[in-house]
Amino acid sequence: MPKPAAKPAARSVAKTPAGSRRIVIVSGVAAAAVLLGLVSYTATKPASPAAPGSARAEVSADPAAGIYAALEKFARRDPSDKLALGRADAPVVLVEYADFKCGYCGKFARDTEPALVKKYVDEGVLRIEWRNFPIFGAESEAVARASWAAGQQGRFWEFHRAAYAEGAKEKGFGKERLTALAREAGVPDTDRFARDAEGEAAHAAVRADQEQGYSLEVNSTPSFLINGRPLAGAHPVETFAEAIEAAAKTAEASKPAGASGAAGASGDGEASGDGEASATPSGAGR
Repeated sequence: MPKPAAKPAARSVAKTPAGSRRIVIVSGVAAAAVLLGLVSYTATKPASPAAPGSARAEVSADPAAGIYAALEKFARRDPSDKLALGRADAPVVLVEYADFKCGYCGKFARDTEPALVKKYVDEGVLRIEWRNFPIFGAESEAVARASWAAGQQGRFWEFHRAAYAEGAKEKGFGKERLTALAREAGVPDTDRFARDAEGEAAHAAVRADQEQGYSLEVNSTPSFLINGRPLAGAHPVETFAEAIEAAAKTAEASKPAGASGAAGASGDGEASGDGEASATPSGAGR
């Protein structure tokens, strides 16, 4: 596979939101962040010229490669996080940077994530932490805020499922459509939902997620951290399973003698994905 250029186009277009400064990260974290950007670019680099969002992932699935302990701190493990699924003390945390308008993110959400929930989240092994990383313009920003607003009423994952349903993104994410998705997700107070989605708290929450991603040089969706291991693209469930199980073994080996493991959580699921990702389009994140 040819080496990417020193400053690949997919990385150069990623910018922080207006009025925000890029987060400065130091020492080993900075080096690992650059690697995440490189992995992300390599994973989404098209084999031949193609439109943004059509690149195919080529990143190695070797779970023993590319693990950086410094990146583990980007998992928040906040028990009150309404955009997370699973125990805060689970041995493995998968951090997902994604956009609701990203086709490959939808593929992961429909075909792979449910299987991971059923096999690992429900067993207390895995925690999934969502990061809104909108890269496709105003509608991406709007649905990101709407997902956060649904989360304030305890319906983030139901909204996530509705927004990623087959054909959902083709209907767009205009104001009326977002309200319809909130109803479909069972959000109890849609008036509050509409206010929350436009409020400063929603804007600030999405900005915080974006800035964390930009600090790591994320330039494609979906991108992931699995206990410090960067992975980009909607890979098959087997790839994630290998990485999760390797991380769980490492976590188990590093536990103090006599410490008990995590157990129990809720979720549902089914199988398979295909190793694809959407590259950040020109002008994204402005």
